[in-house]
Amino acid sequence: MAGRRDQGQSDCLEGAIRLSDRMVTLRQLRYFDALAQTLHFGRAAERCAVTQPALSMQLKELERELGLRLVERVGSTVALTPNGRGVAQRAEAILAQTRELSAFARQRQGVLSGPFRLGIIPSVAPYILPALLRETGRLYPGLELLVRETQTLPLLDELARGDLDAALLALPVGDPRIEAMPLFDDLFQIAVEAGAAAAWRAEPDPRGRLAASPLLLLEEGHCLRDQALQFCRIGAGAARRSLGATSLTTILHMVAAGRGVTLLPGLCARSEVDRRRVALIPFAEDPPRRTIGLAWRKGTARPDCAAIGDLVRAAAREDGSAAAA
Repeated sequence: MAGRRDQGQSDCLEGAIRLSDRMVTLRQLRYFDALAQTLHFGRAAERCAVTQPALSMQLKELERELGLRLVERVGSTVALTPNGRGVAQRAEAILAQTRELSAFARQRQGVLSGPFRLGIIPSVAPYILPALLRETGRLYPGLELLVRETQTLPLLDELARGDLDAALLALPVGDPRIEAMPLFDDLFQIAVEAGAAAAWRAEPDPRGRLAASPLLLLEEGHCLRDQALQFCRIGAGAARRSLGATSLTTILHMVAAGRGVTLLPGLCARSEVDRRRVALIPFAEDPPRRTIGLAWRKGTARPDCAAIGDLVRAAAREDGSAAAA
């Protein structure tokens, strides 16, 4: 009896030793996380900057190490197995913790040193980045500022996953995973065709004329569109009939051609407006505004974010169109 018990303990010990020899690597988890996010081997390999065969080999090795099937191929599509979904959640958490470890080490080296991944929405990036990049290069030569420009929802998802350290966007964010601090207020003006400017300026309050005018908007997904719709109290049906452009430059060409008007943030006005073709009509009282702020994952605020925030405020003051938040 004792011999069988000793033999069983020996078998368990050998099994534990064999299991401890297995090694799941961070590389494998990064590759699998990319596949879980994209559900496409080619896009996952591109995101990880490796070849598709290299990514596939690492994923097969991960399945072998875990003893679980993680991925199913159905024709040209990719799906995660139930085990794969569970592993994906845990891999995301592990990778977030390793990024936090790296951030902790950077912080101990000094404020804004090493890589810092900053997301910025498109209606802010072109107007803030030149001054921000110049000042970070002058004041923080050890900083490697990595910029990602995209719309608000992707930025928030990437921020929550730990793919970004901070994001510059319009507040509030409305995401319980994210904390934020306001930096400055960006006041709106009405952009109209230059020939119509006199009639607009004759109005004691341009809000009534704005409500009756065709409003040109960015396409869905841009927070600037949502802010304009909210201010003008435009319903979903009317919004769908309006122009949805991919850039403010396109919208202002349409305004110059007399096809409609738009609400333009002051931050954009200096760079985008051709004053010979487009006129800006201010609001005399209580102008609509958006608050631009810096956001980060809850519980991970550090001096880097405060330093970046100070630099963004300075860049906005340099532009001359922003007000204190």
